[in-house]
Amino acid sequence: MTTTTAELDALTAAAAAAAPVWRAADAATRASWLRAAADTLDAHLDELVAIADEETRLGETRLRGEVGRTTGQLRLFATVVEEGSYLELTVDDADASAARPELRRMLTGVGPVAVFSASNFPFAFSVAGGDTASALAAGNPVIVKAHSGHPRLSERTAELVAAALVEAGAPEGSLGLVEGREAGNALVQHPVIQAAGFTGSLGGGRALFDLASGRPDPIPFYGELGSVNPVVITAAAVAARGEALAQGLVGSFTLGVGQFCTKPGVVFVPEGAGFEELVAGFAAGAAGGPLLTERITEAFPSGVAHLEGDPSVAVVAQGLPAEPGSAQPVVLSTDAAAVATRPSVLLEECFGPVTLLVRYSSQDELHAALEAVPGSLTATLHAEDSDDVAAVLEVLTRKAGRVLFAGWPTGVAVTWSQHHGGPWPATTSLHTSVGATAIRRFLRPVVFQDAPAALLPAVLRDESLARLPHRRNGVLQVP
Repeated sequence: MTTTTAELDALTAAAAAAAPVWRAADAATRASWLRAAADTLDAHLDELVAIADEETRLGETRLRGEVGRTTGQLRLFATVVEEGSYLELTVDDADASAARPELRRMLTGVGPVAVFSASNFPFAFSVAGGDTASALAAGNPVIVKAHSGHPRLSERTAELVAAALVEAGAPEGSLGLVEGREAGNALVQHPVIQAAGFTGSLGGGRALFDLASGRPDPIPFYGELGSVNPVVITAAAVAARGEALAQGLVGSFTLGVGQFCTKPGVVFVPEGAGFEELVAGFAAGAAGGPLLTERITEAFPSGVAHLEGDPSVAVVAQGLPAEPGSAQPVVLSTDAAAVATRPSVLLEECFGPVTLLVRYSSQDELHAALEAVPGSLTATLHAEDSDDVAAVLEVLTRKAGRVLFAGWPTGVAVTWSQHHGGPWPATTSLHTSVGATAIRRFLRPVVFQDAPAALLPAVLRDESLARLPHRRNGVLQVP
């Protein structure tokens, strides 16, 4: 099913009409709308999980947990709206001696937002996922482009959430849904749309990014694209806890059949430390499984073959034999010199249960290879207190938006301090798509100069400022 031009125009007209209502809604009202959406999803948990299980192959246990994450995101953003610091309220009082006017600054919603659903998280990064939750919290209606991997789930989720919002008092047009690639392209180019959020492939995201940038009125495009998520393991770490690290790596790169955007895809290991053998032992018992879509299923073996085609690459281990149409875990190995020489081949993301071990024999080799790693969502460093890793940490910090010192990168906590983003090609911006500050993507600053109090937005009036975090004449005020 493809949304027609007439249907898209009707959806965008409704969103445009709803935008002033969302922008003007006070914190309590907007928060209540977000919680109403969360409550509705929880109330229809069984129905939605059944549809998702039929369409995505992810299994009931994983999907139930993902619904909880999705409703938790909506409720988190309700608290963000109520807390108020996201508005960045700032006042400079008039100063006649300095010829300075009174200035009152705030952040406000940009207007209708386009959201493009992801395949691998049919709830948490889809119709009612983090992009939608943060855009609504910022005070913007949303039109979602449904993912072709779960169309029925997209339609039902949109139907439920849109109705819940209206029933809670939000205007018609608060949430819309379009289907089909052409409709998605038209959506990001539609003059009503003021920003877009995307999670998906590098190729698809880049194409939409170019469309958004090429409009007569370019709009910000917040894309989460590809990520190899480098891991560095020192010789001292292998000696101290090599078996646990090997087990953890196998569990991480096979989690969700390797379909997490934070999968550790490239792991730098000390040559001669025996880590490859440890990984092989755990990988041999690792199970694969069906991938999300036929397209992803077909792409996985060709992605592995692309890596294996490099003369430096060898197969370290394979997991348990997979059923027809499923993916078998694979561990590959190469060396740091090859990575530094041919990063376009060896550092290309492969979606599915595969990881590449990269041997290094010196710090110089390691640093040269790390410099070739593209921007990523995460970087992980496993070291001991005796290691001098300052130089490695400096590179990893430049390359990723989240740096881990324990554990593995799969799993992204939805919190106030989370950052899920990174330098290109991990994302197209400096912002996060997970956590409280994801709201910043869908806000713009506006300053009111010498405005009569009656004409100021309510949150910028002195009586409201007394209850909200703000900065006055450079001094932070916390009620």
